[in-house]
Amino acid sequence: MTPPLILVTNDDGIHSPGLHAALSALSGLGELLIVAPSEQQSGMGRSLPSQFDGRIHAIELEHNGQTFPAYHLAGSPAQTVLYGVLQVAPRRPQLVVSGINYGENLGSNVLISGTVGAALQGGDMGIPSLALSLETRHDYHYNHGSDVDWSAAMIWLRRFAGQALHGAPWPPNVAALKIDIPKDATPATPWRLTRQSRQSYYITRPVTTPNARLGYEIAIDRAALEPDSDIYAFSVARVISVTPLGLDLTPTISFPHFAAALHDGAFASPTP
Repeated sequence: MTPPLILVTNDDGIHSPGLHAALSALSGLGELLIVAPSEQQSGMGRSLPSQFDGRIHAIELEHNGQTFPAYHLAGSPAQTVLYGVLQVAPRRPQLVVSGINYGENLGSNVLISGTVGAALQGGDMGIPSLALSLETRHDYHYNHGSDVDWSAAMIWLRRFAGQALHGAPWPPNVAALKIDIPKDATPATPWRLTRQSRQSYYITRPVTTPNARLGYEIAIDRAALEPDSDIYAFSVARVISVTPLGLDLTPTISFPHFAAALHDGAFASPTP
């Protein structure tokens, strides 16, 4: 029987240790197809930059004594999935895995995440997709820190990948599962199904140095956190957060009421 094809990407780039950890976690679950950005592409969301010229570079990736055919391109994480499925894959993948990412992706900041963006691209193509992120030091978010313990994240990735491949089908409006692993998690740490918080997990702050990248830091309002949210599960309960994500960004509102309000000018700007 033909093994399931698993497309693996990582927004931290083709040489990310997190990608290698994902390969170890997925070993034996299927045939692995590696398609990743040539360089660090964190924060790209689901963008498809027009500057990408379509060139795909084939390499051999050494991992644990094995050689894997791999591909990299100078595009976004979402583009690696798009081109991986349409141009590289010998058959349709049955699973897309994006990760393991340096740093958690929580709350409204998921719209920025290249890890999540790649998974949503897979989901939009009708392929079950996982976006798995591990809590790390902030200075590792854009660099490949060498002292990260990936072991718990690997175990959880394997569990959820196995479910996606062999378990009950997901609801049709679930495009991807976003999984966030606390740095102190173990194989015995509970997991919780969560909603994406409406809060921003990180806030951007100004810097005093000219021509420097803006800084960011964690800044959450714990008192106002939704108890069923990803931020609450991860930051307060310190459990593994598993968040089903969809592609419909429309808020749950009363359409007749909102339409009437728009028509009668309730939201019109006051005249000066």
